[in-house]
Amino acid sequence: MTLLAEFGTGQVFWSMVWFFLFFIWIWLLFTVFADIFRSSDLSGWGKALWSIFVIFLPYLGVFVYLIARGHKMQDHAIEAAQQQDAAMRQYVQNAVGSSGSAADQIAQLASLHDQGVLSDDEYAKAKAKVIG
Repeated sequence: MTLLAEFGTGQVFWSMVWFFLFFIWIWLLFTVFADIFRSSDLSGWGKALWSIFVIFLPYLGVFVYLIARGHKMQDHAIEAAQQQDAAMRQYVQNAVGSSGSAADQIAQLASLHDQGVLSDDEYAKAKAKVIG
């Protein structure tokens, strides 16, 4: 019961502050490691040395990394976002198909039918496939 009496509002506040700082530190470590491994301008040895430095001297390693290569972290993040956006756009285009909407496909089929490339039966089947 005396432990609860000693644990006042100030202790709760400082516990929350330390938890927040610990959470920020963990997030910073993940961000630095992610940047180390996605850096195309670092060689394998460079990545290994930075990783060892950050693992064995975490506070100093992260701060030195932020000072030495912090300006490139944003460039790497933008590059990764652009690659992800391009991959998503390509996936959507492949999923939807490059032939256009159903109206465009029917117009193209009608044009082929008028030119005599498609017979009446072929045109009807292709149109039913596009609609259904």
